[in-house]
Amino acid sequence: MRKTPAGNRLTSRLRATCVAVAIAAVSGATLVGGPASAAPTGTTQFKGVNWADPRDNYADDYLQLSGLSTTDTYAQTYAKATRIISAFRANLGANTVRLPINPYTVNGAYWKSYRAVVDAASDRGFKVILSYWEGTGDQKDGFIDDESTYWPMWNTVVKAYRHDPKVYFEPMNEPHGYTDAQWADIAAKWLSTYPSVPRDRVFVSGAGYNDHVTSVCADPRLKGTYLSLHHYGFWKSYATYDQWVSDLKVRIGDCASRTVIDEFGAPMTTGLDYDRPAPDDNYVNFIQAETDTARALGMGSVYWPGLRTDDTYSIQKLTGDAAKPWLVTTNQSGADRLAWAWGRGKPVQK
Repeated sequence: MRKTPAGNRLTSRLRATCVAVAIAAVSGATLVGGPASAAPTGTTQFKGVNWADPRDNYADDYLQLSGLSTTDTYAQTYAKATRIISAFRANLGANTVRLPINPYTVNGAYWKSYRAVVDAASDRGFKVILSYWEGTGDQKDGFIDDESTYWPMWNTVVKAYRHDPKVYFEPMNEPHGYTDAQWADIAAKWLSTYPSVPRDRVFVSGAGYNDHVTSVCADPRLKGTYLSLHHYGFWKSYATYDQWVSDLKVRIGDCASRTVIDEFGAPMTTGLDYDRPAPDDNYVNFIQAETDTARALGMGSVYWPGLRTDDTYSIQKLTGDAAKPWLVTTNQSGADRLAWAWGRGKPVQK
């Protein structure tokens, strides 16, 4: 996510130490293995957007994606989700949506309705990336909140969707509480826990705030998985186009063939023109460098957010009747850059 949680660093270090000991005790050699899968040889097939809860997906209760209601039935949710997914395709040319999950939603009564979002997207031919988000408040510290609810959540999700080839699993969003090695251990444990899931349907988040994939890419236990990278212009107060290209490439290393940028974004409701060079504007430099580089390296990308109510980065906005939602594009030049990253459209007008 864009918002960097403050957290308590001492608490984080103590928890990290405990987690490392626990993983070492329960994992051992069982982390090696998993189903044989062809290693990803490119990721351009992922052309997507994130669909988010207005609270940034950090919640200690049911997730409620923008435009949906936790009181809706499966049928009502399916109907709304079908329209919103269709709008992502019609307005942007997207074929992928990234969705949050958490134990409150999956282990609770709302799961029966929330599944309709995944089903509607899959039925429309979309690839669906399901990613675990931690809670908010004291829980927002980059650690799995509670393993006693985390693993039952994944048991339910994997059982429901392991046979749907359009559904992908991302064990955790932005695992910044862990060291690189600790996070690799957890990802390996996830793979060994669900050996029936083909590795090429798993997205292993980059370490930290998903901000580099080089460490997980180098771990042989994670071979055959996709890697997810996050990258944001607000991480620097200013950088040139060339500096943003270099910054992105350092975070990827030689792992572009496995990497999907499944979060990146910039202001879309403030009138910026991303179709023309503006060397003095950090965000214009960032978006142009990001989309050019993704296209050049053959990497898929999933914009943050495709839809999130009251978010200046949102490239889509709800319109129409709440029971029959549709979307409008908030910045056509931003949509143009996405199209360029995804192999269509025109380059920046010099």
